[in-house]
Amino acid sequence: MNEEAQEQFDQINVEEQTKKLHELRDLGIDPYGVPFPEKNSIQGIRSHPDKYLDQDVLLRIAGRIMAIRRHGKAIFADVQDRLGRIQIYVKKDTVGDDSFGIFKSLDVGDVIGLEGKLLKTHSGELTIVVENFSLLSKCLHPLPEKWHGLREVEVRYRKRYLDLIMNPDVREVFQIRSQVLSELRKYLDERDFLEVETPMMQLIPGGALARPFVTFHNALGLDLYLRIAPELYLKRLIVGGMEKVYEINRNFRNEGISVRHNPEFTMLELYQAYGNYETMMNLCEQMLSSIVFSILGTYEVNFQDMTIDFTPPWRRLNLREVIQKEGGIDIFNDSVETLYQRGKKAGLNCDQTWDRGKYVNEFLDIFVQPHLVNPTFVLEYPVEISPLAKAKKNDPLVAERFELFIGKEELGNAYSELNDPIEQKKRFLDQVQKRDRGDVEAHLIDQDYIEALEYGMPPTGGMGIGIDRLVMLLTNSPSIREVIFFPILRPKVD
Repeated sequence: MNEEAQEQFDQINVEEQTKKLHELRDLGIDPYGVPFPEKNSIQGIRSHPDKYLDQDVLLRIAGRIMAIRRHGKAIFADVQDRLGRIQIYVKKDTVGDDSFGIFKSLDVGDVIGLEGKLLKTHSGELTIVVENFSLLSKCLHPLPEKWHGLREVEVRYRKRYLDLIMNPDVREVFQIRSQVLSELRKYLDERDFLEVETPMMQLIPGGALARPFVTFHNALGLDLYLRIAPELYLKRLIVGGMEKVYEINRNFRNEGISVRHNPEFTMLELYQAYGNYETMMNLCEQMLSSIVFSILGTYEVNFQDMTIDFTPPWRRLNLREVIQKEGGIDIFNDSVETLYQRGKKAGLNCDQTWDRGKYVNEFLDIFVQPHLVNPTFVLEYPVEISPLAKAKKNDPLVAERFELFIGKEELGNAYSELNDPIEQKKRFLDQVQKRDRGDVEAHLIDQDYIEALEYGMPPTGGMGIGIDRLVMLLTNSPSIREVIFFPILRPKVD
């Protein structure tokens, strides 16, 4: 069926269903029903059927009709709730003529509530024999018959509600996402971290190197920015003596869309006073490995064509050493001109405006990242691409920083926080010069943050972990759009 024929079919169906809706109202039946609380879950019934079989227990379930099979004076139907599906049996002699006639007019997609008793058919199928029911919501559109066969995957994202109705695997993905968030909170709360909230609209965007979204506040008459990271506000709380804080936060970055990137995404950021990047490494390793085991019951995760082993301890690599080993490039001692020549040879679309930091990130992507399947910490990045990180005492060119890679993707970033206000202001000024040269992702100077540091921030370790990418790993999802309920999409053109 082509798109035009499908639209005509849908319109005819809507007209027929709307006619039925009015007929129900004429009978005094509200097609959008009354509340149906205190119901049994279908999963609970299926998990422990012996509690209800032959026990004369009246069950209450509510859900959507997914299939109907009419047989004269009897009707079988499948009803689906959030976690399961079960067969129901509606018999004319049991519910009465009037109720049976109403049920005969119901359609696939309608939402009902019912009461009945559980039995097992001769074929072993768990079935609820309906004693009474209520229509809770009339569905006016036909449900997709072969949702898995849709060619345009974007339709699933545009109409996520249908995706969730028709595809139990999708519901499972978001169940796991919810578990991940719950387990992260539980782990950190048990270790005396405090969950906090910081502004999503900021006067000065900071905390990451990214292009922000700009909005305008009418009453104040000024530009505001959707946050690209909560970092600078969370570190203000460390200055204030909070010591251990975390935020599961929504960030917004005005950049490209891909299978790994969505302009709106979720991060965990946490900060621990009196720690450093090694504190963060140990915390990260213990936290993520324990959460993976808690949710999946194993340390091994299948992701695309890879088997990833989360068993601690995790590998640790020195960035400079691994790029030199894999690419023959010394990222600290080779001249920028040499890096340019090596970049051209490696196939990079580089030009003479690139600085050393840009080459480091690109060489990491080319020579290192494709080999990092099991969880791996890559350590000690150049300071010039780590403007908020503390430099190593014995090497001022190197930051006490790591990035976490799993399944060939970057999942986290952490460092010993720079708490020297004089050095931090100098770093910000260097960023301003980059902006003046056209780098729209460089930091602005946040003078209030500098002043906060001047009151004294203790040595601190900080870390950010991408929640969406973590859920992708645990659910074997090939695209970030699979793990976000409503990803950003281009407007549909009629």
